[in-house]
Amino acid sequence: MISRRKIVYPLSDSLRNYLSHYGRLSEVPLVYDELLRFTGSIPYENPAGEETLWLEVMYPPEVMEELRPKLTRIYAMLKIGGDLSLAEHLTVDRIDFGEFGNSRPFRIRITNLFNGNSDYYYVKHADASRLFGLELEHILSPNRINYLVNGNTLIEEHIAGLPGDVFIRDYLPDPHLNHVRLAKEFVKFGERCFVKLLGDMRTVNYVVDITPDFEEVQYRVRPIDFDQQSYEGNISIYRPHLFPDNRPVEDLVRAHLNNQTIMQYRAEEHLQMSRRAKVERNRLKAVLTVMNRTQVSPHSHVVALREALVERYGSHSFEECESMGALTAVHLQKVLGLTPPRR
Repeated sequence: MISRRKIVYPLSDSLRNYLSHYGRLSEVPLVYDELLRFTGSIPYENPAGEETLWLEVMYPPEVMEELRPKLTRIYAMLKIGGDLSLAEHLTVDRIDFGEFGNSRPFRIRITNLFNGNSDYYYVKHADASRLFGLELEHILSPNRINYLVNGNTLIEEHIAGLPGDVFIRDYLPDPHLNHVRLAKEFVKFGERCFVKLLGDMRTVNYVVDITPDFEEVQYRVRPIDFDQQSYEGNISIYRPHLFPDNRPVEDLVRAHLNNQTIMQYRAEEHLQMSRRAKVERNRLKAVLTVMNRTQVSPHSHVVALREALVERYGSHSFEECESMGALTAVHLQKVLGLTPPRR
């Protein structure tokens, strides 16, 4: 269903100008190539002792001596605006490398020496479609996204939550789970992804955030991978419930929600997205204008998705779209009633 390796598209000048205007560009150290200088690795095991897709990597002492201050500086710039006087007690506890996916990320674990508390961030290759995905998530979802860009280096804040595959395996069978609330959140999550045209939401690409409330438990499903923002031509890629590994969640939704209730929750999400879009109308207009001028997908994918959207909505408004950015803008207009950006 999905291309094994997506094409990585460079950031255009207009995209860099947009990122600069909204405070996303930064002089963070360019460390990605340096991080590739590791000389050994072992499979990273989670706290349960299970191997994961990550590798814990090791460096010669002289390389680590160079990397450590740069990595703590990046964390300070991401979290506290770069005040290094507030970061003297922070240290690099572990570096993990992921050969999977398109971004081949490094995960940096930063630990507070005073209290042992740890946090994470990610170092990735900057890619145009990924940047547009981060921005659209920040603008149109209930979630705020914190990241910085310098050159072709992307620094992303860690998004906390249970990985989708772990949640389905270990938590979904719990009889005390509030199945109706969970089903509602997955409906709303799936609708947000489809409206924004964010694809590939398999279980490894989202997390479930669980928050105790005064009577019940609240759930929020959050994407953590934005590689497939408006990239694939197959419209099914943008529907999370169609992925086989999400079948247990789809079964849960069908077991606890009827069609009328599903339509209600979808309408609720449309309204909330529309309100967020109106609050951030200038920023949304700016990012969609830049996206329309930036190649983020092969033209054949644009043609395939355009035909699928015309067929789905029976509308001619998609027919003039020649870019993924234009398709995304018209789709938002169609579903949320937004005004499309100028071309």
